Amino acid sequence: MALTRRNRPRRDSDASRDSKASSDTTVSQDSDTRDVRELKHELKAKSRELKSTNNRRFFATRRFLFPLGVMLGVLLGFILIQPADFTEFQTHLALLLDEYEISMPQLPQIDLPQLDLTRVEGEWRRLWANIPEPWKLNNNGLEFTVGDNMAARGLSAKHPVILVPGIISTGLESWSASPEFRPFFRQKLWGGFSMLSQVMFNKERWMASIMLDPITGLDPPGVRVRAAEGIDAASSFIQGYWLWSKIVENLAVMNYDTNNLYLAPYDWRLSYYNLEERDGYFSRLKATIEGFKAREDRRVVLAAHSMGSTVRRNSFKWVESPLHGNGGPDWVEKHVEALITIAGTHLGVAKAMAAFLSGEMKDTVQVHPAGAYVLERFFSRKERQKLFRSWAGSASMWIKGGDAVWGNATWAPDDVANRSHTHGQLFAFRQNAATMSASAVAAHDADKDVQNMTSLEAGTYVLEHTPTYFQRMIATNYSFGLERDEKVLKKNNLDHRKWTNPLEVQLPNAPTTKIYCVYGHGKDTERSYWYAHGEYEYDDIRPDAAGATCANTSDCVSSRPPLDMPMFRKSWIDSEFTNEALAPRVVNGVNMGEGDGTVSLLSLGAMCVEGWKRERWNPARMKVVTVELPHKPVLTIPRGGGMSSDHVDILGSTALNEIILKVAAGAGDEIQDSFVSDIREYARRVQWD
Repeated sequence: MALTRRNRPRRDSDASRDSKASSDTTVSQDSDTRDVRELKHELKAKSRELKSTNNRRFFATRRFLFPLGVMLGVLLGFILIQPADFTEFQTHLALLLDEYEISMPQLPQIDLPQLDLTRVEGEWRRLWANIPEPWKLNNNGLEFTVGDNMAARGLSAKHPVILVPGIISTGLESWSASPEFRPFFRQKLWGGFSMLSQVMFNKERWMASIMLDPITGLDPPGVRVRAAEGIDAASSFIQGYWLWSKIVENLAVMNYDTNNLYLAPYDWRLSYYNLEERDGYFSRLKATIEGFKAREDRRVVLAAHSMGSTVRRNSFKWVESPLHGNGGPDWVEKHVEALITIAGTHLGVAKAMAAFLSGEMKDTVQVHPAGAYVLERFFSRKERQKLFRSWAGSASMWIKGGDAVWGNATWAPDDVANRSHTHGQLFAFRQNAATMSASAVAAHDADKDVQNMTSLEAGTYVLEHTPTYFQRMIATNYSFGLERDEKVLKKNNLDHRKWTNPLEVQLPNAPTTKIYCVYGHGKDTERSYWYAHGEYEYDDIRPDAAGATCANTSDCVSSRPPLDMPMFRKSWIDSEFTNEALAPRVVNGVNMGEGDGTVSLLSLGAMCVEGWKRERWNPARMKVVTVELPHKPVLTIPRGGGMSSDHVDILGSTALNEIILKVAAGAGDEIQDSFVSDIREYARRVQWD
């Protein structure tokens, strides 16, 4: 008998439960579907909104910028690589792989012939020969031309010549023998492609090497970095980017060589006091000049560029001082024929103030936003601050003379007509919230006591917002005032802190020694700034504005206790503020003025046309000749050719090379004052008395 399962009668409650479950499931599914549809709708709306707000042009997208960067990199490589470089390509590649411990896989079964690059080199030589000379970055189309013209006139070498480079021009080499630094022993940490390699692939170790000890101002423990030596130490910054090489080439045509030509490199990071203490720089320079004088029986011509003009002035004071060089008050008169200052930073540089305060300058705030992002991610503003502040030598470019030279809250000597803002306010903060960014408005509302600052006030402000070690370094090495008392000026000749400031010391007692001030004019130059504030943050920088006591801008030391909690308000150039309709023009928070693209016109020429014409600072009445070179670059040549008067490119200027060669050949009397700017009027407005 078969057994069958009897179906249990379905109760109403069961049917009701199933119906309810089915209904709940349907409702849940409908709800989930509706939520998904709403979420998709919101996402689409958000996507459309983002696209509308970020409606960037194609030229600002990654699709354009990345291939463009690749093509520019390849083009730059083609420009900088010389045909001879191919012969050493394999050696350099092997050294690079070995340095970073990269081993290539071994292929024992395959016999690969050695890579032969001779055909590539030959093709490259043919291509290189077809490129016009002016288009090559290492040439400007005027090689040896000035020397040939001077030699054709019958001029030849007469006075020995010494060249003094400017800041960052001299290459720096690693002499560190510590195990962690041995991979780049005797390699250039500053200048050359080896520097680029270290910065790109070994930034932390490079920073540890190139930064000075903030307390001693000397090398950190285990690190030794020294200036490169010889003519090549500052002939080029990197291969293809020339510095002094054009001048050296033209001097060579006039029979100059290493027997009567010397380039005096130095470690520009050091304070001038430490430059002698560690490297004996001024002692060696004195011995070199005396050696030239004894051997050639002729006085020496010194040509100094940028900060090198300040180094040269400091060296004369060191030599004359009975406490140091003990050369006597007439040493310069006996040994020096002429001084040629090329784009000299006599009264300082405005960008130095911004660099010490916030690690910025025109060059960093006027880059493309993509470039600014890369710069900040790779080499942040805080890192730049620490680097600049450790380099005590760069503090010699702090602006000098205070408000008497650079102007006050309502006026500056170099203000333009119908101005809307005065350069006398070195650091200014916008008051109109309608034109300010949101962060700047919030910061301004939270810090209403911050006012626009003159150069004197800005100097104190920078010191109050920097570490105590930086304040101490400034106080023990530099002075930035203006001294009118002749008795005090004579007394200052024995104070090494005053030697970098031409307004606080007198020129040497050398009535027959001539000074030639040569500089460019006609290129927009940063003169003053619009700043913004940010939130407070903890850091090793301790301003304590209220607790700092400043007798003057050179003697400002914080009186705060050593264990207080450091907290400071960040400051940065307000790069969002641009208004080229104003006078002066404002570009990315920088007020543009006159100069050579780096140094303001006041610093370049005021001492030359007015300050050193006064017996107070020039008691021997040394002759001072001023030559302004108009900046008229040839646009089809990468660095402007022989008519460029940019702060660096002026070293390849035809007119400058002619001046140097004439002075060296004994024809300096042909050089007369020449002006293309209003510097004489600006200088008369300075409050000298």
